[in-house]
Amino acid sequence: MSVYTTKEIMEIIPHRHPFLLIDTIEELEPGIRAVGKKCVSFNEPYFAGHFPNNPVMPGVLIIEALAQVGAVATLGMEQWKGKTAYFVGIDKARFKQKVHPGDVLMLETKISKVKGPIGVGEGTAYVDGKVVAKAELTFAIGD
Repeated sequence: MSVYTTKEIMEIIPHRHPFLLIDTIEELEPGIRAVGKKCVSFNEPYFAGHFPNNPVMPGVLIIEALAQVGAVATLGMEQWKGKTAYFVGIDKARFKQKVHPGDVLMLETKISKVKGPIGVGEGTAYVDGKVVAKAELTFAIGD
């Protein structure tokens, strides 16, 4: 299985800088799961205000990164190519540990249910093998 670069990710999902929050896709099983990586850099624009002298990646952006990995898993399926996965719900979100500049965030999203254009994914984010966040993500596929 090959690694998908930012350029290749942008061929699957419509997100672009500064809101593309994944650097690579390390593993992809279309319609089943994907594993992405985000190298968290001090140069990220949100660190200027979150928080000065104590930079912490906002939890909502970790959840968004998990959703983007789930979108790659879903939109990587032939039937959904060229579509957009819209975020329609977040449940059971939990944050276990802070994410700082210099951390490598590993993001795994497994697609657990799909009925028509609506689906659910289970996302888990890790740093150094430790869970930092997890959530159940609901999405809708559209144009």
